[in-house]
Amino acid sequence: MITSPIWLPASLIAGGLQAWRTAVQRKVGQTLSVNAAGLVRYLYGLPIAVLLVVLYHGIFHGGAFPSLTPLGLLFAAAGGLCQIIATNLMLMTFGERNFVVGTAYAKTEAAQGAIISWLLLSDDLSPVAWLGVLSGVIGIMVLSTGGKRMGPGEFIRALGAPAARYGLASGFFFALTAVAIRRATMDVATPDPVSAALVVLAVTVAMQTLMQGTFLAWREPAQMRAVFSTWRVSGQVGLLSSLGSAFWFTGFATAPIALVRIVGQIEIVFTLGLAHYYLREPLKTSEVTGLLLVVSGVLLALLGATG
Repeated sequence: MITSPIWLPASLIAGGLQAWRTAVQRKVGQTLSVNAAGLVRYLYGLPIAVLLVVLYHGIFHGGAFPSLTPLGLLFAAAGGLCQIIATNLMLMTFGERNFVVGTAYAKTEAAQGAIISWLLLSDDLSPVAWLGVLSGVIGIMVLSTGGKRMGPGEFIRALGAPAARYGLASGFFFALTAVAIRRATMDVATPDPVSAALVVLAVTVAMQTLMQGTFLAWREPAQMRAVFSTWRVSGQVGLLSSLGSAFWFTGFATAPIALVRIVGQIEIVFTLGLAHYYLREPLKTSEVTGLLLVVSGVLLALLGATG
């Protein structure tokens, strides 16, 4: 159920910020381990998350902060842990030769999230919106092939590859993250969805920093030092991550998860548009097909949401 129209601009902005953050995080991942590259988004994002919640409540709520129930804390912790696992799995696909297939399977997150949220949260979508989810997922898969000819049989056989397994698992845990965060926002004592989203964001990022920071200090102390030595680039990841999550969480707090995720996939359009018009990279036929499917998915999702 949609509770506020703010979900739409929040989803669009979140998608754009995610594309930017992913690009920077890939650069960090070249010099850090999987766990260290995952930690930078939480460690450097925590001050930004705290600043956002303090500024928002100082401006719009007179400095008063709503409470989060113990159950809400539990869901925030679960969502934070699922996001850590999902991020690590996604980073693991970067080191695989079959990264393309892994990425494609990871993008089934929207469909997985739609099913999980329907089962656990009773988030119901119209048939048109479900069609939009399907169109968007297929479009992402087409785009992920990078122009390589890959028949259905070959794509299914690739399911046994490590990158595909990592990708599917990553999409599953990202979907669980969205469900847990949406549930956590329901346990914040405020009718303001932005307030609820920012409170859950600050609490979640704090717990993620503690969880992954403790693990890294225990298992990879040298990488912990590297996390601080790369602060210039890692700080950018943290900034973009917290800003993006603030918009994602706002979307989750105000609309069904599948709608938020499928609209957020508009990031692909922005990315390819910049590559074509500013970098003068020619668009491949598969990219045009994928773009049309993604845009159709977004339009169908919007049509289903308003119908």
